[in-house]
Amino acid sequence: MIPSILISFVLLLCLGMPISILLVVTAAVALIFFTHTPLIILVQQLFNALDNYVLMAVPFFILAGGIMGQGAIAKRLIAVMNLAVGRFRGGTAIAAVVACVFFAALSGSSPATVVAIGSIMLPALLKAGYHERFSQGLITSAGSLGIVIPPSIPMILYCLVMDVSVAELFMAGILPGVLIGGVFIGYTYYMARKHNWREHRTYQKGEKVKIIREGLWALMLPVIVLGGIYTGIFTPTEAAAVSVVYALFVELIIYRELTLSRLYAVCKDSAVLSACLMFILACAMAFVWLLTAEQIPVKVANAVIGLVHNWWTFLLLVSALFLLLGTVMDDVSAMIILSPLFVDTLKGFGIDFVHYGIVMVLVIEFGFLTPPFGLNLFVTMGLTDRSLTTIARATLPFLLLLLGAVLLITLIPQISLFLPNLILR
Repeated sequence: MIPSILISFVLLLCLGMPISILLVVTAAVALIFFTHTPLIILVQQLFNALDNYVLMAVPFFILAGGIMGQGAIAKRLIAVMNLAVGRFRGGTAIAAVVACVFFAALSGSSPATVVAIGSIMLPALLKAGYHERFSQGLITSAGSLGIVIPPSIPMILYCLVMDVSVAELFMAGILPGVLIGGVFIGYTYYMARKHNWREHRTYQKGEKVKIIREGLWALMLPVIVLGGIYTGIFTPTEAAAVSVVYALFVELIIYRELTLSRLYAVCKDSAVLSACLMFILACAMAFVWLLTAEQIPVKVANAVIGLVHNWWTFLLLVSALFLLLGTVMDDVSAMIILSPLFVDTLKGFGIDFVHYGIVMVLVIEFGFLTPPFGLNLFVTMGLTDRSLTTIARATLPFLLLLLGAVLLITLIPQISLFLPNLILR
């Protein structure tokens, strides 16, 4: 059966079939030719995959991110960040990174972070005298923190397929996200000193108080959502619903800049994206069920442990595998499909599932910045009207920095596990 699954998978992938349909067809071929199991079981597995309370968080977080991206929260957040760090050398660029970190904690989406922050900060950076290539690379790369800083949609999907606590994985993402953001800020400061990028804005009397007062509504959202999860006031799914209600309240009642027509467009786009993610997840879980039923993860574990003799080599090889697969499919789909394959291998090496999840999310972040499926690259292309090659070259220095951070976090599990072990375990 295993050769037929591999052949069917690779052949359909080369033919360009959508990954969701590919998984169902591959599972159906295996069931028809190698088992006596009726095909109705596939329909049942598709239903069972979506019959999970945690999954309700995904459309809520997508909708909340869309509302905040189209409204005024991002603008108010950037104003606060500029007030806080704008006086330093390279302050506008540093404010862009910090704003990406905070907006990531609001939206949970990498593309949404690039759109919301980039649409405002890219023109501001160019106006302040920053190089165009540097500005494009900075926004594209810092926006990828949207899937590392909790809440994160890929984290929720990983927790579902690997049976991991969402709260633990969310908390594990905080220090890696802050570390990567700090690396980007350090590089930004170095470039600012090298090119003498410095700008200073004077504020009128009372203007600072007004910026802080208006921005406080935006800053309170991650405190409410993440604080509620970690203190046990509500579950991650309830937190997602709270984020939507809070975003609507702030945008429609406080700031009053989100029109009903734009809200309708946000709801429609969020529904389409949620449906696509859910369908991919359902098909992937049906495929994973087949692999598990045939004990393929156990066979993979035995083969890997026989060839690889330490945990860090295994993690590096898996990360390389996911980066390679990222050239033919998106990394989120690869994570959902392949992570369950390594369950027994992870147990054999004693690797914490939470740490492994952070490594997978970081690999996905890397995939958001590399062709041909680098979604952040396409988002920045739309914002700047530049070619894919131009945006990819602009992102290259930040990719190297990110690679170093990924290696550090992979080889030092305590960076990921410190907060969960301290607070939740």
